[in-house]
Amino acid sequence: MSQTEATANPSNVVRADVPIKQKGAYGAGTLTLNLLPGALGVFSFFLITAFGIDPFLAGLLGGLPRLFDALTDPIMGFITDNTKSRWGRRRPYIVVGAILSGVFFALLWQLDPEASQAYNFWYFLIFSLIFTIGNTMFATPFVALGYEMTSDYNERTRLMAFAQTMGQIAWMIVPWFWVMIADPELFDSQAQGVRTLSLYVAGACIVLGILPGLFCKGIDSNKMENRAEISFATIWTNLAAVFSGIKKVFKNGPFVRLCSATFLVFNGFQLVASFSFFIIVFHMFDGDYGATGSWPAWFSTISAITTAFLVIPIITWMANKWGKRNAFVISTMISIVGYALKWWGFDPSNPWMIFMPIPLMSFGIGGLFTLMMSMTADVCDMDELDNGMPRREGTFGAIYWLMVKLGQALALILGGLVIKLVGFDPGAASQSAETMINLRLADIIIPASTAALAILVMWNYDLTEEKARAIKAKLVSLRGEL
Repeated sequence: MSQTEATANPSNVVRADVPIKQKGAYGAGTLTLNLLPGALGVFSFFLITAFGIDPFLAGLLGGLPRLFDALTDPIMGFITDNTKSRWGRRRPYIVVGAILSGVFFALLWQLDPEASQAYNFWYFLIFSLIFTIGNTMFATPFVALGYEMTSDYNERTRLMAFAQTMGQIAWMIVPWFWVMIADPELFDSQAQGVRTLSLYVAGACIVLGILPGLFCKGIDSNKMENRAEISFATIWTNLAAVFSGIKKVFKNGPFVRLCSATFLVFNGFQLVASFSFFIIVFHMFDGDYGATGSWPAWFSTISAITTAFLVIPIITWMANKWGKRNAFVISTMISIVGYALKWWGFDPSNPWMIFMPIPLMSFGIGGLFTLMMSMTADVCDMDELDNGMPRREGTFGAIYWLMVKLGQALALILGGLVIKLVGFDPGAASQSAETMINLRLADIIIPASTAALAILVMWNYDLTEEKARAIKAKLVSLRGEL
């Protein structure tokens, strides 16, 4: 399509300003993207307590599907990048993937507490792998769709900010699943609570997850050239193309910086994510779970509310005024100050002080995904200029989120190791003062250090607004608007 044709036929142009209906639909998909892993993390606690799975086996059930994810994400990215259909490259997969994700999430948790450990282990593992396929079919094209919903540098940030704000609703809700499942007035047993609540989560994810597939608009892929043929006859050629695409992605310097910074910030955050619970219980309330009550849940919920309605709007303003890279550096510096304030925030004499560091800490994760997803969309333009068609939003999205998942898996392993190294005794009703001091120091030093390293990684990030707009203008001059 020529530039003249694009101007004459605005329906073929990706709008610079994304309509509010499409932003809402994409935000609903982001809520689903957060709700599924959030619920999975909470429910996994009850594999041990409600269904009698050995802790080591429970760890395997959490880790093995993530390794499988490492294979499926890039393959799905390649498939969605090269798909041609009357509904576009992304939307059919999003609808089908959302339905499959919900159905298999519900089936995944219909475990029998009376069954043998071996039966429950293999039941959960098999359905986890099937659920992973469905979730990959939803998540990879969904993320890619967001990269191509607008070609405007600043509107990309506004879209991601809107979506991340809606996505934070999941983190306002998820902490209360633990409270609900463990409440004997709601459910006769923890097993019944998990099985029942999983049905509601699955239903919500299906309804919300299909909305971006129904209402969001991406690039008109019918005008896109050089797409690979996808069929059983070309499977080996396609696999070779998957690895070739991954190699090209990692030759993109700005994208490697985005992935590295994300890995550092998110890994540091996730590694200590559970520490707050231990510190609240054993430092502030001396191991008294009854006195602890719902303070940990409120800590997580207030964090999500602050991120959604205070931090993300400020970060969006900073990005529009000073640029995305500068907004990331500033927001990450602010989060380091917030981490340091946790030393005074977790005060046994005044539990309300736990909320004091939250507004500053929230700049870390709030800035990370809002800005990084917006910048990845800019990188996709750069990749097209360097490597031509087809555009690889699916591959970039798959590799980016693969780094997030690898960081999460590593954080789960290292988090347990840190808890052990500080001398935490899981069988003791209370912990020594030395153990709690070491845990509190780790809770501050680890995320602050990884955040500082991420700032160094992003310091020379050079895909500025001026450069991004020049790349877009060059692309339009070469192939017109898409």
